[in-house]
Amino acid sequence: MHLKINQNFKDNIDFIKSSIHNFKSTGKLFGDGKRNSIKLFELNGKTINIKSFKIPNLINKIAYKYFRKSKARRSFEYATILLEKGIGTPEPIAYLENYNWLGLKDSYYASEHLDCDLTYRELVEIPNFPDHENILRQFTQFSFHLHQSGVEFLDHSPGNTLIKKSVEGFYEFFLVDLNRMTFHDQMNFDQRMKNLSRLTPQKGMIATMSNEYSKLYTAKTEAEIFEKMWFYTQEFQDKFSRKQRLKKKLKFWKS
Repeated sequence: MHLKINQNFKDNIDFIKSSIHNFKSTGKLFGDGKRNSIKLFELNGKTINIKSFKIPNLINKIAYKYFRKSKARRSFEYATILLEKGIGTPEPIAYLENYNWLGLKDSYYASEHLDCDLTYRELVEIPNFPDHENILRQFTQFSFHLHQSGVEFLDHSPGNTLIKKSVEGFYEFFLVDLNRMTFHDQMNFDQRMKNLSRLTPQKGMIATMSNEYSKLYTAKTEAEIFEKMWFYTQEFQDKFSRKQRLKKKLKFWKS
């Protein structure tokens, strides 16, 4: 077993260990648990969540022991880096890895639990969501800050940014599901635009984001930003559609 804990929670190490050890029988289930299981626990009046990552296949069991960092460890380390860069994410608390002779058995990531007002997904699915355009523009500013900080969030998708209303007209943004991330000294134009390609298929939202991004990224015109962002969005949507069609065919042949 390997446990790493945030020093702010060092006095709670026994509680963290016990919660993980008894993960299957304790805690309150959060989410659908289709891929990874998340449970909520109460700690000194604060809600924390612990994610149990899907048990890796044989190849990844070996890889995560000898060649790659586990998803739990990456989540903890990336959250720490984000906070150091002034980027919102729930405070990391700990990660724990269990190994056997073959490789990684299972792994867990504990963090602060945030109750959000919405995610980016609501902006996509509810066109008349209150203060829609203002939130979208502030989200674009947040994404620009990510890019300026050299953060390429590879899972920058609709459900992975929690949005909280702070004061009237202003919002805070917090990244979750952090295990896929690349850090750069500087991100080029194509990297920036491609990083925004998974968020929405709606051309109007892309136009608004392009307009806001162009106010901050003066190396390109609004038209150039829109053209490139829309190009990568269409490319992603085409790949996603093909993948969904293939899944349906495979499901049909299996049935």
